[in-house]
Amino acid sequence: MTKKICVVGLGYIGLPTAVTFANHGIKVHGVDVSQAAVESIQNKKLHIEEPGLQERLDKAVDSGFLTAATTPEEADAFIIAVPSPINPDKTANLEYVRQATASIVPYVKKGNLVILESTVPPKTVERIMLPELVKTGLEIGTEIYVSHSPERVIPGKIFEELINNDRIVGGVNKESAELTKELYETFVQGTIHITDATTAELVKVMENTYRDVNIAFANELAKLAEKLDVNIWEAIKFANFHPRVNVHFPGPGVGGHCIAVDPWFLVELGGDTAAIINMSRHTNDSMPHFTAQKTQAILNQNKIAGAKVAVLGLAFKGNVDDMRESPSTEVIEQLQELGLEVISFDPHIKENKHATQTQSFEEATKDADILLVLTDHNEFKTYAPTTIQNMRNKIVFDTKNCLSRETWQNADFQYHLLGDAKNI
Repeated sequence: MTKKICVVGLGYIGLPTAVTFANHGIKVHGVDVSQAAVESIQNKKLHIEEPGLQERLDKAVDSGFLTAATTPEEADAFIIAVPSPINPDKTANLEYVRQATASIVPYVKKGNLVILESTVPPKTVERIMLPELVKTGLEIGTEIYVSHSPERVIPGKIFEELINNDRIVGGVNKESAELTKELYETFVQGTIHITDATTAELVKVMENTYRDVNIAFANELAKLAEKLDVNIWEAIKFANFHPRVNVHFPGPGVGGHCIAVDPWFLVELGGDTAAIINMSRHTNDSMPHFTAQKTQAILNQNKIAGAKVAVLGLAFKGNVDDMRESPSTEVIEQLQELGLEVISFDPHIKENKHATQTQSFEEATKDADILLVLTDHNEFKTYAPTTIQNMRNKIVFDTKNCLSRETWQNADFQYHLLGDAKNI
């Protein structure tokens, strides 16, 4: 029976996982290399934004079931939930996983369970974790148990999905998988499916790659639609009425720590075999450039020189504060390379994390020539365009199809939509 868990990595996945276990009666010791993050948790202050996290953190800390520090402690089970980013050359950076595994080695004892939650390339458990864990002197699979159980949640709905989604558990042997399943049954209400570690690693990367390829298809369609005088959003809606079709939506690029990263794991492993995946990644990575060029074209059509662009949205998706791999930053860079002045605003990112950022919507729109919507925050959907009186030119370019065309046009705004040449 698991009485104590040590969770290494207290970010967007590790912290919600830690507080969920703590709120279900298991003592949890959380570990993070950031002293600031540890102190925030100790003081019940959030360093990430997630609905429902504050009250759950308060309960976990007040009950004494959650502690936090920069060093691990002995426990019955260890969960590693650290970043697995890509290097500038698009290869996987697994150093965080290796370091996190190495950090628990002095604390692992016979009978312990070690679980990797980070999304990683297939064979990471085998090639990165096990060489570190053998340094415990304990036999893998009989004296310590190891598995991979990737998170399958989306920011903004983490707790709902953490509890209700099906979960994949891949063990280095059957007993490792069974022990992991038993642990997650503490709170998981979805079905827990058992397999081997490498299959579990591949499954998670496959899921995110499927979405990336589908979005790339939508982005190619959006570019094509502008040559055909079609509204691609309308076309996709009609196509998706087919019972076996589910086309995703286009946008200014793909961000986040999963979809924009994980397909590169397969490209690195597969080479020419992963040709479609590789092309899809390049298609989606090209969208910030396409978005910037489209913005410039709109300004040119209106004969506006020396323009100021007000970018709305820095987060990679709506209603979160997560800027990891956000295409907005690349769009801004591309706009600046075109010689445009840029100021950005995001209501969910409370501290200025980008050089162009302001905390004031009014400051962002002041003397702006075009509003460029890059993130579909609910706040943007509810803005009343009639109240925006400080712009130099009243133009809006919506890359997420989140604004009401009619509302903005009735307020005398010139409205442009990504992938729509039908309604110019």
